[in-house]
Amino acid sequence: MVRVKRGFTARRRRKKIRKKAKGFRRTVRTQTARVKISTYKAGVHATRHRRQKKGVMRRLWIARINAAVRLAGMSYSKFISAVKKKKIALDRRALADLAANHPKDFAKIIEAVKS
Repeated sequence: MVRVKRGFTARRRRKKIRKKAKGFRRTVRTQTARVKISTYKAGVHATRHRRQKKGVMRRLWIARINAAVRLAGMSYSKFISAVKKKKIALDRRALADLAANHPKDFAKIIEAVKS
């Protein structure tokens, strides 16, 4: 039976793991055991934070809408309830974009909601 040396295969496997740890600091980038742990943990954090990012963005949209609506002398909650009563089919993302980038159009929406 022929003896199989695993140098190339093992090195290729370790390189694949180390490639994921690019940008990590000190031995976390170079030592195979630590690379495995840190890349696994990085993946866990990435997955969790992809979910959390949705909530963070929603809070940002609410803050932007609130700031724009306050300038018109309304509160955020009254504005949102009025938007729903008037059946304006714009979500918070679209409203926040209008408030930040197109204030004249957003002012029209506020006037439509107030009347």
